[in-house]
Parts: sequence; C-alpha cells; structure tokens
Amino acid sequence: MVNNILLCFGTRPEWLKIKPLIKELDNYKLLFTGQHPDLLKDIKVDYRIIISESHNRLDQLISDCITQFPEGDFDTVLVQGDTASAFACAIAAFNRQKKIVYLESGLRSYNLNHPYPEEAYRQMISRISDVNLCPTELSKNNLISEKINGICHVVGNTVLDNLLEYKSKCEYTNKVLVTLHRRENHHWMSEWFTELNNIAKQNPDLEFILPIHPNPNVQKHRDLLTHVNVIEPLNHSELLELLVKVKFVISDSGGLQEEGSFFNKKVIVCRKTTERPEGIDTGHLYMCKSPKELTILFEIINKDYTVNSECPYGDGKSSKKISKLL
Repeated sequence: MVNNILLCFGTRPEWLKIKPLIKELDNYKLLFTGQHPDLLKDIKVDYRIIISESHNRLDQLISDCITQFPEGDFDTVLVQGDTASAFACAIAAFNRQKKIVYLESGLRSYNLNHPYPEEAYRQMISRISDVNLCPTELSKNNLISEKINGICHVVGNTVLDNLLEYKSKCEYTNKVLVTLHRRENHHWMSEWFTELNNIAKQNPDLEFILPIHPNPNVQKHRDLLTHVNVIEPLNHSELLELLVKVKFVISDSGGLQEEGSFFNKKVIVCRKTTERPEGIDTGHLYMCKSPKELTILFEIINKDYTVNSECPYGDGKSSKKISKLL
C-alpha cells in the first residue's frame, strides 16, 4: 500500500500520462523536471528541478535531477516513459531506497540506437523498479524474459484515458495528419519532407496537415513542403480534434501510434523500429523504414484506410486500475 507518492514529469507527453492518474489518487506530490516550463502556467507543483545550461543537455538534465531531487515525506516515486529525467529520478529514488513505480514499463525495440537514447533509459529503469505498470501483455513478457526483479501488472496506457470523450467523434475525411520530428530522423529529414511533398503534390484531393516541430533540425527544412499545409504546433486537445477526423496518419511519434490505434486510424510509422509492435499485428501500424518506402505504403493505405480491430494499447480505463493496485 502506497502512503505518499511522488509523481515525476517534465514534458507535455509525461503530463498527459499522469493527468488522468492524479484524478484517482489522494496522497501524492508533483515533481516537475523542467523540460517544458510552459506547463507550469496551468499546473501547481510541489518541487521543481532547475535545468542548468550545458553543451550536453542530457548530461546536465540527469545531473540536475539527481542533485536537486527533493528529500520529502514520500515513500514511493513514480516515473514514466523514456526520458533522461525519468531515468535520473529513478536513480535518485534508488539511491534513497524509495520504492520505484515505473509507468509504461516494458516497451522494447532491443536496439539501443533506435530510438536513441530512449531505449537504453527504458531498460535501465525497469531493472531497478519495484512495480512495473505495463501497457500490454507483450511488454510484461519482455520484462519476464529479462528476469527483472520488480512485480509486473498489465494496465494499458494511461494516455488513452484522455481520449474517451473523443471516441464518438471519429470519422474519415480527406485530411492526413503528419508529424515528423524524432532525433533519429534528423539526418535525413530533408528526404522525408521531399518524399512527403511529392506525394501531396500528386494527391491534391487530400489535405496533408503537418504541425511543425520547433526543433531547428526540423524547421530548417520546412520550405521543402510547398504542397503540405504546415501549421504551428497544436495543443493536445486541438491535436485530438484533428486526429478523429483524419483518413490516416504519417508519423514517427510513439504517442500517435497509440492514440491513432485507439481511434482506429492507420498509422504509417516513419522509423526503423517500434517499441509498440502490437499495433502491427492488429493492422493499425505499418512500418516505413526509409523515405523511399513512403510512396508505396501511402498508396496501399490510401486505398484501404479503415481498420476495425480492438486497440492493443488499452481501453481508456488504466488510471482506475492503477489506483486500485497502488
């Protein structure tokens, strides 16, 4: 039984995953690790990490989270996902002999370079966690095969708890949502954008909508997208309002693999690997390992875009399950 729990988050995706959980918990405190400071406009936190300037942001983020980790009246620390801050907070909790609960545990690509550095952080956090909250049976089986010490529970993914109210709004229109931003795609982002723009040019009946990521490695190629509707980044509710209307999705995002599947939208995954392979078997996900494969996959999905399989990542009720377990 957990008496007091510290919930750690610092990015918008992390907040979206703990937001529904907070509604189900009583005794908790919030630690903000500082990556997306604009979140604090709407969220009151108990502790905050101040990130120092450094030539290596990952090193500095890990160092600051460990050295500034609070000495509060909590016996359990919950971390989530695959960020450097999640890894650092888990290490800090381990060094203080706090119980560690790992949300979204067991995702694996088993390739330390794809995604880098997230895959390594996932593997290291689960190794020291006391409780692993796994989104799927496959993620649980990954941990069992690795002989991790902590107990494992399959609970689904809490990010889907935010989607229940949007489910009834689903329809297929002529819109295609595109997001491309991950670090492992930066070196050939120009090729992705060129291929995407050619497809959009050849299919004027479709509206390709790309909320542009602020990263300079993405922004510097935006002029290549002459036939794509490039818009500023959307908040999560705006993104969901768009997602329920699209015909399908082209993305390198992990979250959109899950959210798209929840709304039964097919997703072309622009990555060499995915740590969410369950959606491949259900017909939700289609792997596109290089830009030269995008046109062929687009033609396949554009002709057969509907999917009527159960979402493999959860039912939108994960937070209630987790609160009972805790």
